[in-house]
Amino acid sequence: MTADRGTDVSVVMLAYGAEPFLFEAVDAVLSSRGVRVEVVVVDNGCASDLSALERRSGVRVLRPGSNTGFAGGCNLGAAATSAAVLALVNSDAVVEPDALAELAAVARRLEVGLVSGSIRLAGTPELMNSAGNPVHVLGLSWAGGLGEPAERHAVGTAVASASGAALAVRREVWDALGGFTTEFFAYQEDCDLSLRCWQRGWEVRFVPEAVIAHHYEFSRNPLKFYLLERNRLAMLLTVYGGRLLVLLAPALLALELAMLAVALRQGWMRQKLRGYRWLMSNRGWLRRRRREVQAVRVVGDRDLAGLLTGHFDPVALPLPVGAGALNALMSGYWRLVRRLL
Repeated sequence: MTADRGTDVSVVMLAYGAEPFLFEAVDAVLSSRGVRVEVVVVDNGCASDLSALERRSGVRVLRPGSNTGFAGGCNLGAAATSAAVLALVNSDAVVEPDALAELAAVARRLEVGLVSGSIRLAGTPELMNSAGNPVHVLGLSWAGGLGEPAERHAVGTAVASASGAALAVRREVWDALGGFTTEFFAYQEDCDLSLRCWQRGWEVRFVPEAVIAHHYEFSRNPLKFYLLERNRLAMLLTVYGGRLLVLLAPALLALELAMLAVALRQGWMRQKLRGYRWLMSNRGWLRRRRREVQAVRVVGDRDLAGLLTGHFDPVALPLPVGAGALNALMSGYWRLVRRLL
């Protein structure tokens, strides 16, 4: 079944576990103004009864029978729709009535690929959860503007990465990019998609008029660190050009040693090593994926270097003592790399 002929935006939402905000999130999408919407909920193992959702007009529930992950679930939901604009909204994100119309309006611009809105902390909606996500040159990404007053982020701008909590994309762009990288399962998929979008010549934009309340909570479980670290390295190895990887090699090695020390201290060393094992056992896929990504890019690393930062944000990332010197050193190193690209 595809979207109705009158549908402007197809919204994909995943359901996993208890999902205390899912029904509120779906109702908010259905109450959108200025666009006709459909909602596809992908049941990735939801503990709640979703039968009531299926009885609502404009809502479908897909049941793949197993947890397909965030990346796979979004791809599955997107494939079941056909509206000209696709939106991915977290099950704990509540869109304001005009948010989807604002996102769709910018996403329809031919020079634009991905858009994400003004994602606010649901408990304190005057504060930001994300105004687009910065991307560090070493592959780390975080919620941009986290905890800052929303009034500081009132102007639309290009951003390195859209936030997967709520983003929109034209169907033709999504199809050209092949959606999320399914192998990532969860985490870093929005960063990977955004960088590939920029490489294909489309902008990634922050749309402040599209306001979304996000019940944000940063979990610190070993599986999350495993996926974050594994996917960060997989993204770098497939998305970055060869010259950039060579120039960054000393800094990448230093970060790996630092992450190993952090993993040992925080008790997730086994998960960090598990990530290395996954990369080694999937090196054939990494080679194929790299060839695919590099073959279709039209914008080189030199032209995209300005999107990346050499500065770690101490608000979003726990930094050790001496972080100021670390940031100064890394920023200087990145300036040198950019001149050599």
